[in-house]
Amino acid sequence: MQHEITHSAPLLNESGSLREPGYAKRLLPIYRRADIRAGKSRIKEWDYYLAANDHFAVALTIADNGYMGLDSISFLQFDERWEQTKSPMRVFPMGRTGLPETSAAGDTVIAGSGYGMAFRHVGNARVLTFRMEDFLAGMPIEGRLMLTEEPEESMVIATPFDQPRCFYFNQKINCMRVSGEVRVEGRVFRFAPEDSFAVLDWGRGVWTYKNTWYWGSGNGTVEGRPFGFNIGYGFGDTSAASENMLFYGGKAHKLGQVQFLIPMKNGREDYLSPWRFTSDDGRFEMDFMPILDRAACMDVKLLKSDQHQVFGRFTGRAVLDDGREIRVSDFLGFAEKVENKW
Repeated sequence: MQHEITHSAPLLNESGSLREPGYAKRLLPIYRRADIRAGKSRIKEWDYYLAANDHFAVALTIADNGYMGLDSISFLQFDERWEQTKSPMRVFPMGRTGLPETSAAGDTVIAGSGYGMAFRHVGNARVLTFRMEDFLAGMPIEGRLMLTEEPEESMVIATPFDQPRCFYFNQKINCMRVSGEVRVEGRVFRFAPEDSFAVLDWGRGVWTYKNTWYWGSGNGTVEGRPFGFNIGYGFGDTSAASENMLFYGGKAHKLGQVQFLIPMKNGREDYLSPWRFTSDDGRFEMDFMPILDRAACMDVKLLKSDQHQVFGRFTGRAVLDDGREIRVSDFLGFAEKVENKW
């Protein structure tokens, strides 16, 4: 049995630990940075958006990880099977980035040498603007995207670690419609809300030094209605709840545990071979055919981040809370494994 948070209250207690570990379908826990009882260098906050359709995608990150800030723009071309990522880093932002304490209001804005990004709330929409001068072959990338039709329910989870005052508070908002355009490599790529969707990964917390996470997400339509999923595990104490959820027609449906079965070759993960996903409750059973691996590895002794975000297509079945079976074929999404020392 997984614990559902059903009432709004401060996320942290007086000692800086989670008041109520578990999951919610709305942003009920109240995050306040001033309630954290840990040094500024240990606090990690980020906003990550991915906007995608069957042919291309854009990923945008603004992160303040205490002693290191990271601002990232990725463009992915699925038909041609290539991607480009640029991720400028900032030294010791220590919270000065000023990320909002809620995903429901406030603006996230950053500017650096040769680039800038802004994530703003405009009416009932989210507007993402970005530009980077030297992005691909000496040419810039720039774009403006509008995210609309935010669903009523989302994945919200409060996860403790096995160390005092360490926690992760996370919201994933799936199935937002996307309109707008991106200019890159001298070409224009247009997102249309009929077939383009976005997910927000909104994270705040105090992490332990060494950890590994697995995360997967997909968004699209099934029989004309928005359908998506969030799956993941690998860090913290998830005995109160997992982060696994289905989303259909704006409503969330809670899953149990989902396992990522990544193929192996010569003793190492073979990320571009077919994967398999299975759940302990039988409600998420998928095959996954990779298209490309957005891989990055940063290793500077005490700090390390080894990332494999693999985009591809899911085929299989998912079961809603009422027993209805959703079948998908070649459904675009991604799955990733990230190992951090930070």
